[in-house]
Amino acid sequence: MEKRINEIDFLKCVFILLMITFHLVYIGDKYPYIKQIVYTFHIPGFFIISGYLMHVNKALPAFLKTIIWLIIPYMIIESGYIIMASLLPIREHIDNLTLDTFINKLFVKPIGPYWYLHSLILFSIVYYLFFIGFSKKGGLVSRIVLVSLTLGFMSKYWGIISISSIFYFLIGVCIRQSNVEFQSFFKASWLAIIGFIVLVMFPDNLDRFTIGGVLITYLVICSLLAVYKILPYFISQFFNYIGRHTLLLLLFSPLFTVLVKPLVNILNFDSSGLLFLLIALAINIVGCFSIGAIIDYLGITPFIFGKKKILECIK
Repeated sequence: MEKRINEIDFLKCVFILLMITFHLVYIGDKYPYIKQIVYTFHIPGFFIISGYLMHVNKALPAFLKTIIWLIIPYMIIESGYIIMASLLPIREHIDNLTLDTFINKLFVKPIGPYWYLHSLILFSIVYYLFFIGFSKKGGLVSRIVLVSLTLGFMSKYWGIISISSIFYFLIGVCIRQSNVEFQSFFKASWLAIIGFIVLVMFPDNLDRFTIGGVLITYLVICSLLAVYKILPYFISQFFNYIGRHTLLLLLFSPLFTVLVKPLVNILNFDSSGLLFLLIALAINIVGCFSIGAIIDYLGITPFIFGKKKILECIK
């Protein structure tokens, strides 16, 4: 098993907490410009990491095992979310849930944050087919081109994945296939923070599929890696532990973002909304990890995630 990269776990932690933060409608509405900044880089950052970490140099059975244990939790949770969206007054509310609508949302255009898993599954399958399955003798560039064209076709004619997500996933793939270490491509730098601040001052840069958006994503990762180097050990370990369990937070945080909504009225004496944010994040983290602990305790983790335990021991 390949050794975990702590810096990547830290990045995943930051990105997933930002995702939860701006899925809180109250915070997103209160800080729309900051939300726009975050949405420029946090999903691209996730896809870069996913492309980098997705290993395709494995036998077909081993690869299928990886994909199956992405598909099963996706199918279970996305199905539940679709049903919930038909019952609750959320932004993605479905007025008339029919079988056709359910199938469309599950297989073609998922709702909630689970579209990320949907895209990752498709990206990984195409990536594997052209790097191991169909084109073993092709060069790196030709295989990257074939993957790009295939995913681009799926985006343009089927509309099931976004071009920008494809782009960032392939950046991660190119770094991995070039045998370049992640921390060598993204170099920790305090100067990157200055570049980031300058770029986000101009709204035209706040689009993930522009040169400005690409630079912002690069500079954010470099800045966070610089921050990671100065964190006290116990804090970095806490962040790393969350980063190792981002799947739990991705899957179950929508439940808790709904449950914390009543706190807005209770905590309205804090006009900044920061107290609400801190409490809401704490509830999300504790709640998601509690669900993980319950799943482990009931012994059903192997049937959902394909492993004995979803929660790793704290080191």
